[in-house]
Amino acid sequence: MARLWAGLKDRITVLLAVFRVKPALPAVEAGPAALRPWEASYPEGVSWDMEIPLRPVPAILDEAVTKWPERPCLEFLGKRYTYAEVGDLVAKAAKGFQELGVTKGVKVGLFLPNTPYYVICYHAILKAGGTVVNFNPLYAERGIARQIRDSDTRIMVTMNLNTLYPKIAQRLEDTCLERVVICRMSKALAFPKRALFILFKRRELTVPIPDDKAHIRFGKLIDNDGIPRAVDIDPERDVAVMQYTGGTTGTPKGAMLTHANLYANTVQTRAWATEIEPGAEKVLAVLPLFHVFGMTAVMNVGLMSGSELLLMPRFKLAETLAAIDKEKPTILMGVPTIYSAINESKERDEYDLSSLKFCISGGAPLPLAIKTKFEEVTGCILVEGYGLSESGPVVTINPIGGLNKENSAGLPLPGTLVEVLSLEDSDTVLPLGETGEICVSGPQVMAGYWNQEAESAVVLRNGRLHTGDVGYMDEQGYVYLIDRIKDLIISGGFNVYPRMVEEAIHLHPSVAEAAVCGVPDKHRGEVVKAFVTLREGETLTAGALRVFLKDALAPFEVPRKVEFRQSIPKTLVGKPLRRQLIAEERLRLDAKEAAHAAARSLTNGETERDGGRAA
Repeated sequence: MARLWAGLKDRITVLLAVFRVKPALPAVEAGPAALRPWEASYPEGVSWDMEIPLRPVPAILDEAVTKWPERPCLEFLGKRYTYAEVGDLVAKAAKGFQELGVTKGVKVGLFLPNTPYYVICYHAILKAGGTVVNFNPLYAERGIARQIRDSDTRIMVTMNLNTLYPKIAQRLEDTCLERVVICRMSKALAFPKRALFILFKRRELTVPIPDDKAHIRFGKLIDNDGIPRAVDIDPERDVAVMQYTGGTTGTPKGAMLTHANLYANTVQTRAWATEIEPGAEKVLAVLPLFHVFGMTAVMNVGLMSGSELLLMPRFKLAETLAAIDKEKPTILMGVPTIYSAINESKERDEYDLSSLKFCISGGAPLPLAIKTKFEEVTGCILVEGYGLSESGPVVTINPIGGLNKENSAGLPLPGTLVEVLSLEDSDTVLPLGETGEICVSGPQVMAGYWNQEAESAVVLRNGRLHTGDVGYMDEQGYVYLIDRIKDLIISGGFNVYPRMVEEAIHLHPSVAEAAVCGVPDKHRGEVVKAFVTLREGETLTAGALRVFLKDALAPFEVPRKVEFRQSIPKTLVGKPLRRQLIAEERLRLDAKEAAHAAARSLTNGETERDGGRAA
């Protein structure tokens, strides 16, 4: 009886810690409402100065488990988990992580695709008191090792697939990584898919996992009573997630997002989407959850609203269309590339997409043509939002049921102040309609960059997040983005850092110099282009260079275009002049389009003359 009472006391203590409500986050000082023109355009029932409680991120799932215990929470390739089942698995995994030594300040990496393991381990790590470090499963080993060392990640969670585990195994030898938690794909599948996977997908399974202290099976991790030790989380100070981003320099660095940052951004985004019916929606989770947009807008907003998350491990057009047709999701969050692919699908009309109520696009600018066509072919509302890793990420969204302005990124979320500062004088706030740097204040803005005090001081000045993006705000408070100050390339929603690609190219023995930039692409927004000079007497083809880079870069980082040149323009200190290269590329594209237009005009003229003679 004493042991039972002790366990019950521990569980009560955990619940009290999780549901503890601190005073609401302080309102952003934004002056009178007249200085917030966006408020007049807000959806009905949404208030800019709404209260946002200070709570730890695990409260999102715990509250949902209390409200909707029997409601489906996760669906993965035919297997479903209720909220109660997910809550129980999270509690057991949290205790398992604590037994591995996870406490405040301990970094645990997630190297996982969209599976139930990601959702469970993410919330379990936070409940245990640790910090999640998101890793992109597509990264090459060099990038993974660099991020492990920089973040001081001690434990990694991955799966027994040959596309994942081998990239992590060697990191136990050459980085500070100490342990790896192994999740088995077959265990996440329902019968008979489990048996079929083992039978027909054996090639995707890795070599046997070593049986030693450095490797922990997920089954062993959760083999406990599910009563983790209570952790006193300070939402404003304790870092929940380290999200790696290029920031303003293009060099990857960890944005420190506190519990308060992420809880606030989840509340803000959920409040904005007034069309969500609590406990009744299905969200197609095809956007990667390791991506900050997927983490907040798909996973955490979905859990806060009691939605069922339909998990897809990767985006494949045919599988996505089939999932919409079969599972009838009501909400889809994605990047422009996904919506463009659906638009251009020749098989699209074979599937019923009518279940979708609304979709939100982020991660990259949404071309108007893609938005218009998607709404035409699906009958679904598609709105664009804007955000950054440094802001958890959502900053602005167009009203789902209100006015969507062409090419606008939308209105600032509740509690979010967006200002446009002069590019010449970063302390001067510009009037509406004038172009400058977009700056953000609000409860979702990060605490800073991990181990980057100087960079943090530059980006977080005078209480504002300087985004490095250039744009303006119109008289109704709608934000428009024009260009980026930083050199970051966004290809299909993924961030590509030019410097990292250049470093990989320079490893080729035939390469003398390299410069990388983004060039326009109708489907992906931008693609990577490399400008390369070769060492004297050396030869190299674009195809051979891409083959060489496959082991050093992720697929979306490998240059789609390669131009070999005699020289690359540089600054006086030897840095490649990417802006000049981009300008040259734009002139080339403009000339090409002008030539096409002239050819079309000539062809039309000949057709008209021929038609006249025929008449």
